[in-house]
Amino acid sequence: MSLRHKAREFALQMLFQWDLSPQEPAKLEDKFWRGARAALNTRQFASKLFAGAAAEAAVLDELIARHSENWRIERLSSIDRAILRLGVYEMRDGETPPKVVLNEAVELAKKFSSEDAAPFINGVLDAVRKSMKNK
Repeated sequence: MSLRHKAREFALQMLFQWDLSPQEPAKLEDKFWRGARAALNTRQFASKLFAGAAAEAAVLDELIARHSENWRIERLSSIDRAILRLGVYEMRDGETPPKVVLNEAVELAKKFSSEDAAPFINGVLDAVRKSMKNK
């Protein structure tokens, strides 16, 4: 498993916790790293993803809602919402190629969510990717 993949798992875990128990992201991050061990660059990448996605959650949720047909953001499971926020944030950030982001998000869905989540996550993120490409 690559260090960046592990960092995405850590970021996802923090986003999931934050979604279930909203609090100051920096406080949650500090508590999280007291219990989790990671190499410095893995930790830095995970923290960047988490902090960015948490800070932009409202904008990310709007994009997700716009591209998830017949689903309101609040009806999504917390884990699926966290995976989508992470994926959309990382695509908007532009540091990682969109196809890599899609693949990583699908892998996270397969590992942490339900059987039906991976195709749904892929469809929503692909729709977001296409809308970003057209701008």
